[in-house]
Amino acid sequence: MLKLLLPILLLFLVWNCKKDKPVNTPPVNLPFNYSSLEVNGKFSGFEYKGVSNNSVIKVAFGSVLDQSSAKTAISLTDKNGTALPVNLIFVNKDSAVTIQPASPMSFLSAYLLTVSSTLKSKAGGFLITPVTVKLTTAIDSTDKFQAITSDALLTLVQKQTFKYFWDFGHSVSGLARERNSSGDVVTSGGSGFGMMAIPVAINRYFIARGDGLIRAQKMVTFLKNKAQHFHGAYPHWLNGATGAVIPFSPNDDGADLVETSYLMMGLLTLRQYFDGSAIDETTLRNDINELWNGVEWDFFNKDAGNKLYWHWSPTKNFVMNMPIQGWNECLITYVLAASSNTHAISKNVYDNGFARNGAMKNNGSYYGYQLPLGEAYGGPLFFEQYSFLGINPAELTDAYANYWQQAVNHTKINFEYCKQNPRKYYGYSSQCWGLTASDIKDGYTASSPTNDQGFIAPTAAISAMPFTPIESLQALNFLYYKLGDKIWSQYGFVDAFNLDNGWFADSFLAIDQGPQIGMIENYRTGLLWKLFMSSPEIKTGMKNLGFQGPNL
Repeated sequence: MLKLLLPILLLFLVWNCKKDKPVNTPPVNLPFNYSSLEVNGKFSGFEYKGVSNNSVIKVAFGSVLDQSSAKTAISLTDKNGTALPVNLIFVNKDSAVTIQPASPMSFLSAYLLTVSSTLKSKAGGFLITPVTVKLTTAIDSTDKFQAITSDALLTLVQKQTFKYFWDFGHSVSGLARERNSSGDVVTSGGSGFGMMAIPVAINRYFIARGDGLIRAQKMVTFLKNKAQHFHGAYPHWLNGATGAVIPFSPNDDGADLVETSYLMMGLLTLRQYFDGSAIDETTLRNDINELWNGVEWDFFNKDAGNKLYWHWSPTKNFVMNMPIQGWNECLITYVLAASSNTHAISKNVYDNGFARNGAMKNNGSYYGYQLPLGEAYGGPLFFEQYSFLGINPAELTDAYANYWQQAVNHTKINFEYCKQNPRKYYGYSSQCWGLTASDIKDGYTASSPTNDQGFIAPTAAISAMPFTPIESLQALNFLYYKLGDKIWSQYGFVDAFNLDNGWFADSFLAIDQGPQIGMIENYRTGLLWKLFMSSPEIKTGMKNLGFQGPNL
């Protein structure tokens, strides 16, 4: 009997002990948070650039997840907000989930991974803090086009880019549209660059000489008989059908002397190229001379002062009051003004106005390269490329600089800056470089090492071909072979791109397309340098300003 009572007594004691202790029931509806994040096995915040297009994202949480809610709470969307199918694998006893796109993401594209606060735990709680991860996929390293020789690639770029001016030139005036979306808006300066492309196209057999002459005469006739101009100078923008001024800004509704200088550089280049004795070529030269001699450069030296001014309005005069001062893209303006047969400026205007009596000097060193002129790090690359499209800087000097050193070192500073990439933009490298003025996302800016927002413009490195041929050819090969599916199109390369956020322009600008054609040719044959520098007025004018060099 005792043997039976002992087990019963023991059970009774155990039961009483348990009854006195609290019961640990699982909490209900307790909110939870994520505990860790990894993209391809690494954590570096909530933004990842250059990731694989098959990336695996793992997010761990502080509670066991309700799998059904995860399927709706977790999403991967592209830049347009379109959701991509994803595969979810629950691990760590359902407290973590790995997320992978069901099919590869596109290369060089932006995506957003979101884990919303609708994610539930098995206990019924909700995620406290949503998780948002920005992803930008890497460059596709495969070649997009069949390999060709460097010489053939240079020709291809010139030929395709020339189509912007030839096939897309305004049907009435023949002048260059400001950009591919500008309708009747044509640009004076961009048209000058397009004019300089005509001799290149003829010599490269893209067009016949006779066809080039007809187009040149069409533009010249429009400028002579239809286009509005003021004291011989043309506005920044014109209506390509009517010739009326299209204001660039409220006070910029008249003459733009800098844009006019690019136009005149183009016209003089055409004049020197079409040197035949036939009546059609003689007529073209005579008409160009009339336009050239009609520019009243000294009028823009307002009040007989000591500098040129950029703008003049027929209703507001010099209200913009913007002096043309260096160092920048306006060297050509002072060279042409000093070279005029009819309205020349004196050397004093150049020294005081553009050179600022030596204040345009820099002589600092950046990345080991001495910079003779200009702002810190040199500024955008178009500072040299526009003027030196016609002016040959080889062995060119004056009291202020060696201009070949200026052009080469400015470009190499720009190259080294992009190569070293102090702002850590994805994609910058010795093959992907070049900061200059271009379209950017939602705007336009003059990119430079001191104004770097992550946008590379193909024109920057390509138009630097004479100054940095090795670096520029590297860039050209990268742009064409590696990024060609994104940026190579009917008129050559698009205006700009940003690999850091997967943005690619769909625009083409005349002032960016033109220098590519001409500067490639100057690298290959020096054609435009030979033509422009053969102008007797230019030789005289530059000598009068104090320039020295073998091409004068």
